[in-house]
Amino acid sequence: MIQWKSNHTGFTETIVSGSNPISTAKIIGSNHAVESHNAEDYSLGLSQEDFTLEDSQAASSWIKADVSCANDSLVSRTLQAKGSKVNGLDLDPPKVLVVDDHAASRMTAVALLGMEGYEVIEADSGSIVVGLVTQKQPDLILLDVMMPGMDGFEVCQLLKQDEQTRLIPVIFITALNDRRSRIRGIEVGADDFLTKPFDRVELAARVKSLVRQKRLNEDLDHAEQVLFSIAMSIESRDPNTGNHCQRLVKLGQVFGEYLNLSRYQIRDLRWGGYLHDIGKVGIPDAVLLKKGKLTPQDWQIMQQHVLIGEKICQPLRSMRGVIPIIRHHHERWDGSGYPDRLKGDDIPYLAQVFQLVDIYDALTSERPYKRAFTSTEALLAMQAETDGGWRSPKLMQQFTEFISSGEKNFRK
Repeated sequence: MIQWKSNHTGFTETIVSGSNPISTAKIIGSNHAVESHNAEDYSLGLSQEDFTLEDSQAASSWIKADVSCANDSLVSRTLQAKGSKVNGLDLDPPKVLVVDDHAASRMTAVALLGMEGYEVIEADSGSIVVGLVTQKQPDLILLDVMMPGMDGFEVCQLLKQDEQTRLIPVIFITALNDRRSRIRGIEVGADDFLTKPFDRVELAARVKSLVRQKRLNEDLDHAEQVLFSIAMSIESRDPNTGNHCQRLVKLGQVFGEYLNLSRYQIRDLRWGGYLHDIGKVGIPDAVLLKKGKLTPQDWQIMQQHVLIGEKICQPLRSMRGVIPIIRHHHERWDGSGYPDRLKGDDIPYLAQVFQLVDIYDALTSERPYKRAFTSTEALLAMQAETDGGWRSPKLMQQFTEFISSGEKNFRK
């Protein structure tokens, strides 16, 4: 047995090893009292067999990897079994944060998850969870509902509203089994529910499934971020455009809201602001950065950027709504655009919406070859193109009304 002492008054943790690693353990509560308990005290209806390690190698060692006492109400412990059942998920053991004001409930979850090979972090109040999640970055949270102060519903709602933490799965562990509580949990974004006392097999299965889904979502998110980084690097190649992409993202969102587009359509417009010209990564600098007038051969090369961009983004399913913007934002209402010479409403609607935003920003921004147009001048130029058959008359009218009603509120 190894005993670890912190400089923090009253904080002691005992690491237990041997053939029966959980027969005795120390529990540290918010009042810093240390008690010794037998495993049976924490079974919450579980049989003794549930506490038996199935792998003899796992039974020989429990590893303490991390202890933190940044807050009086925080208990942080890592229990990891060798030969764990979750090694197939990733080389790094998944982290699970267990939040419950009852030490017995935490101990049960810690023991069971430790046997499954998870890295377990504990907290005994909802008020510290948001900061702890930012610090520890868990793969999943087991969250009690009924806690003093900030309850589980409030904690979950805060986490799901934050872009940095919204993808972390939350499982509510509660003695409440009524329909109203479950509906409330769904409303605040809970991913699953377990009722106390919980079954070890069910707990392991649900945690494993949600951790796997979370890591798949992370891989997808990382792939998206790579695309956005490439897009931004392309914009930086041309110093003349300034913060063109950021302006398109902002203007596209506001115009989308004005048109009462769905949340997903507005998201696609925003992403289109970053990714519409990502295909220019495949255009030679001799053409992309040419100062003089482009030759017909140069234009043929330049027009390939929409096809290159489509190929880059096509493997990601999350980009399905953005690809029509990337491919078709240079089409024209009369069919004289590229790459497919689409006419009228054959042009995807979001591509039509986006191209108005794109053209307006280009006209109202200063470039080496032109001054920045005023809002009125830009709208007149765009209306002339519409009269010439290049834009949708109805959509151009809506855009004019949109700009006239509130342009000063969102420009730069």
